[in-house]
Amino acid sequence: MRILVLPGDGIGPEIVQASIAVLDAANAQFGLDLAFDYDDVGFTSLEKYGTTLRDETLEKARGYDGIILGTQSHADYPAPEKGGRNVSAGFRVGMDLYANVRPARTRSFLASNMKEGRTMDLVIMREATEGFYADRNMSRGWGEVMPSPDMALSIRKITRHCSERIARQAFELAMKRRRKVTAIHKANSFHMTDGLFLECVQHVAKDFPEVQLDTLLVDASTAYLVRNPERFDVLVATNFYGDILSDLASELSGSLGLAGSINASDIHCCAQAQHGSAPDIAGQDKANPTSMILSVAMLLHWLGEKRSSPKYQEAAACIDQAVDRVLQDPATRTADLGGRLGCEAFGKAVAEALNA
Repeated sequence: MRILVLPGDGIGPEIVQASIAVLDAANAQFGLDLAFDYDDVGFTSLEKYGTTLRDETLEKARGYDGIILGTQSHADYPAPEKGGRNVSAGFRVGMDLYANVRPARTRSFLASNMKEGRTMDLVIMREATEGFYADRNMSRGWGEVMPSPDMALSIRKITRHCSERIARQAFELAMKRRRKVTAIHKANSFHMTDGLFLECVQHVAKDFPEVQLDTLLVDASTAYLVRNPERFDVLVATNFYGDILSDLASELSGSLGLAGSINASDIHCCAQAQHGSAPDIAGQDKANPTSMILSVAMLLHWLGEKRSSPKYQEAAACIDQAVDRVLQDPATRTADLGGRLGCEAFGKAVAEALNA
C-alpha cells in the first residue's frame, strides 16, 4: 500500500511523524506492506512553488492508496490569488472526499467536559464538499460577494446527490453500530436547503428499515450533546453544522485532540486530525498526536474494508487499543492532559504498546 504523506503547517510535521512511528510498528507487526512518499503543502509549498497546494500534488495523490494530511494554518495564508489555496478544501473537492467521518467518545480513565456520569460514543458523518463554505460551492468563482463595502452575501449550496450519498454513508455505518441515525437540520428556517437535505435523508432511510431515524434541529442538538449525549449514535449533517457539532462533541468528550478523523470518497481516503495547526507550540515537541494517530488508524480500517483485508482492520483496532493503554497511565500522557511526554515520545510509547 502506497501512502502519500503531507506534513503541513504548525504542529503538522510533528504529529504526522509520531503517527508514522506508530504505522511503522503496525507495518512490521501485521505485514501491511506500507510504503510512504512525502510532498509539500502549506507554507513550505508556498515558499517553494508560490502556492500552498499545487495541482500536481493533488493529481499525484489520486494514484495512492491513502493520504496522510497534516494540519494547515489556513487563517494565515495569503489571499487565494496570491497562492493561499485552502489545502483541505482542495483535497475534499478535488478528490471528492465527501464524507468527513468524526467519532467522539469518552474514556473512563480520562476526565471529560461533560456532566458527571454522562458518557459519549457517537460518530458525526459530515458532508464536506458543499454547504455554506464559499470556497467549494461554485464550479467557478466563490460563493461570497460584496455588492458594496457595507454589504456581504454568502450563497449556500445543497444538492440531492451530495445529501443522499452522505446519508447512505451514515446509515451504512449505523448498521455496524447501534442502528440509529440522527439527521441534523434547521428546516424550520432554511425551508429549501435544509428541507432538501432532510427529504434526502428520509428517502435513503427507506432502504434501511432496521435503522431508527431521528431528526433534530441543530440548535437543539447542541443542548442534547451536553444534556444527554447517550441518545446519539450516528449523526448526519451538512458541512457547516457537522463542523461545529464535531468540535463540540470532541471537546465535551475530553479534548479536540483525542478524536480521529478521515475524509473519504468511494475510492480515496485521507487521514486528517480534527484540530488545527497550533503554530504557538510548533517545533517545541509539546503537541498531542493522539488525533493524528487515531486518524491513521481510521485510514487503515477504511483500507481494510475497501480491500477486504482483515489484517488492516486488525491493525487499526490494535492501534486504538494501544493509544488507550498509553493514555491510561497519567505519566505517559502529553502535557495538555497532565502528563510529561512530548509528541515524539508519545508516538514511540504507542508504537511500543502496539508491540506489547
